[in-house]
Amino acid sequence: MEYLTIYPSSINERSIEQAVKALRDGEIILYPTDTLYAVGCNALDNRAIERLCALKDINPAKQLLSVVCSDISQASDYARIDNKAFALLKRALPGPFTFILPASTKLPKVFKGRKTVGIRVPDNAIAQALAEALGNPILSSSVAVNTKYPEEAANPESLEMHYEGKASLIIDGGEGGIEASTIIDCLDSSAPEIIRQGKGIIEL
Repeated sequence: MEYLTIYPSSINERSIEQAVKALRDGEIILYPTDTLYAVGCNALDNRAIERLCALKDINPAKQLLSVVCSDISQASDYARIDNKAFALLKRALPGPFTFILPASTKLPKVFKGRKTVGIRVPDNAIAQALAEALGNPILSSSVAVNTKYPEEAANPESLEMHYEGKASLIIDGGEGGIEASTIIDCLDSSAPEIIRQGKGIIEL
């Protein structure tokens, strides 16, 4: 597994491009967000998505698939965001929130038959830089947390050992968190609802 160290305060563009190349080549990577570290792949690559879902034991037909975007503008290409939802996203993002929104038709065939997508714009410069350089979202799922040793999920070296042979690259962006994002259902933007309270406080 390739191991890249990138400091959020001074991002190394060469390292970002190296990680983006892995994503474009259909590889699975680990990278930091403003909550837990994430396992991610190119959100427009069906084979990569299938591999990530198998790795995380996700049934894409039944479970929410979430994508990390560089900003709300990129998110609007892959989710339908009406005026009320936009106002809420603009107030909350970037931040530790996942918004469930109607999916657009630009998402790949693995999303077909699904009417929703989770949208994230983390308050993390590395995550934003990856999605911006890739030019489209990163399908992402949080790393697994061992309830006995939750601190392992925050440590890039521990993650490297755990995901050896499963991911091709990890970005060490420093110590991560152990709290997941707050999930907000915005399918009815007139009455958004928090369905999982995690990191971050928001008034709806």
